[in-house]
Amino acid sequence: MAKPDKCISVEEARNLQSNWVETRAVEIKKAEGATDARDFTFSLNDLQEFLDYVKEASTEQGISNPGVRVYFGAYDSEESTKATVFLAATDGAGGDANNNYNVDPLNRGNTGWPPNDY
Repeated sequence: MAKPDKCISVEEARNLQSNWVETRAVEIKKAEGATDARDFTFSLNDLQEFLDYVKEASTEQGISNPGVRVYFGAYDSEESTKATVFLAATDGAGGDANNNYNVDPLNRGNTGWPPNDY
């Protein structure tokens, strides 16, 4: 299989992560008083299962080219107030596509602690 066209280099990924840590992570730590989660891992099986679910549910709804949007979130419970991400189906692949609220989002990945640097 060929590498997808939209892959970036490891160097670019490291720069993006470094920029985030040096700017946003600093401010989050100030606001929250502690380091927050900043990396999330999903198994390939979980991701494939979700993609298959999105594709099948979207097809049933007449959506031929769905997308998946990644959202930042934060828990608000006694167990955790840390950041999280969730993946939500959309009715198209463009940045302005509508969320498809008929497909439940994916969450419950794992986070490194302390956070993993790229």
